[in-house]
Amino acid sequence: MKKTRIHLSMRTTMTLLVVAELSAVLVVAWLITWLLRYFGITLFIPEIIWFLLISISLGFAITVVLGKWLFDPITKLGNAMRQVASGNFDIRLEGNYWFREINDIHASFNLMAGELGATEILQTDFVSNVSHEFKTPINAIEGYATLLQGADVSAEQEQYIEKILFNTRRLSKLVGNILLLSKVDNQAIHTKPVTFRLDEQIRQSIVMLEPEWAKKDIEFDVDLKSIEYTGNETLLIHVWNNLIGNAVKFTPHGGFIAMTLNRRDDQVVFSIEDNGPGIPAESQKHIFDRFYQSDSSHRSEGNGLGLALVKQILSVCGGSVLVQNRDQGGCIFEVTLPNN
Repeated sequence: MKKTRIHLSMRTTMTLLVVAELSAVLVVAWLITWLLRYFGITLFIPEIIWFLLISISLGFAITVVLGKWLFDPITKLGNAMRQVASGNFDIRLEGNYWFREINDIHASFNLMAGELGATEILQTDFVSNVSHEFKTPINAIEGYATLLQGADVSAEQEQYIEKILFNTRRLSKLVGNILLLSKVDNQAIHTKPVTFRLDEQIRQSIVMLEPEWAKKDIEFDVDLKSIEYTGNETLLIHVWNNLIGNAVKFTPHGGFIAMTLNRRDDQVVFSIEDNGPGIPAESQKHIFDRFYQSDSSHRSEGNGLGLALVKQILSVCGGSVLVQNRDQGGCIFEVTLPNN
């Protein structure tokens, strides 16, 4: 037959523990003092001081033991809350404690974590499903608009077609970024690590973005060391595309972009800098937040997901990204990846 544990309130338990501790300390201290006197052991300090020293020492030892017992469930709760804050909604607190309040808090925490996990799954499924549903009609609109470009239309109609294409491509890019970010968040992209030339992949990204930087007459200073890297090639290309594309977007006409790639100690380090307007100090705190755009003048050229995607991909790959302004104007992004 299962025994039923009596759960007391913390106030009652603390009161009983304090009374029990004081009683135990006084009794043990008196017993030790009596034994010393019984066996004729001479004390070189007054008996009352000896009694107080024994009482304080015993009280401290008992308090340490009781404190660990009392605060252990609170410590576990704090650790679990940190895991929830980092996105782990599968954590649960187990245990049957003497205190009603602690049991109630742990039960409420488990309920909260379960509800947050269910909400996260619902949100992920909603984003994925809606994004997929958007992608098909957007592609259809873009395809038909592209066909109309070759038709015999007026100059005004040609402008309408160009605006349709511009906005459908922008919307298509937004949907693609949302889908990719959702997959990265949920680690739904499972690719086997491959060995590839990291410097060549970055060069491919530069060539891919040539239409954007060529029309702005941007000069490049590229110093990429030959580095073979083993990792997720599919994901890392998005890092370079977004960082280089971001630099091109904010670099003025006739400006420059400098890139370096090398090994530093046990890391691979890539840096990219431009001579654009830089990033305000307040904006640097949010630059990697989703949908955040510090410069409203370029709002039509992006959707605020590029840098969030960069940070999330690098986190999955075990890397990191930092940003700081240059003294001469512009900013520097530095990416670090684990050396392998």
